[in-house]
Amino acid sequence: MKKTLVLLASAVAMSGAFAQASAPVPASPAASAAASSPAAKAGHERNVEDRIAYLHSQLKITAAQEPQWNAFADVMRGNGQTMGQLFQQRKAATNVTAVDDMKQYAAISQAHADGMKKLVDAFDPLYNSLSPEQKKLADVTFHQPGGVEGGRRHHGKGKVGKVAPAPASDAAVKP
Repeated sequence: MKKTLVLLASAVAMSGAFAQASAPVPASPAASAAASSPAAKAGHERNVEDRIAYLHSQLKITAAQEPQWNAFADVMRGNGQTMGQLFQQRKAATNVTAVDDMKQYAAISQAHADGMKKLVDAFDPLYNSLSPEQKKLADVTFHQPGGVEGGRRHHGKGKVGKVAPAPASDAAVKP
């Protein structure tokens, strides 16, 4: 179950950031200003809201589960906003040194880890409120290759690539 929660949290926490980071890099300062415009922000927020709506539908959330769901969705929104801002800052940075680039990546990684913890903490009571059928749906939904983000993984500065296939079993992975 912990593995499922981690996969869930990872997929959901990063889902908004993937959509934001995969946008083309603007060619000019004017285009860069336009990319951080309210319209771009609205597009990012729409992506997060689309994922929230998708999960709500997939998990068949009931009226009785709405309080736990709303807490979980609010964490998703907050994580998406934080990651979106960090990726925008990373994309906007020009002429950075290798050290600065590594610091940006470290800040993103730390925000991701912090967001994951918040997401797991919010998902745990929701998962516990799910029926056995809903738990199976959650387990299947978040155990798919690539999770909710559709098999895409961020590789820094706007580059997105396909996720490598997972090993056949945990035994195949050697430390």
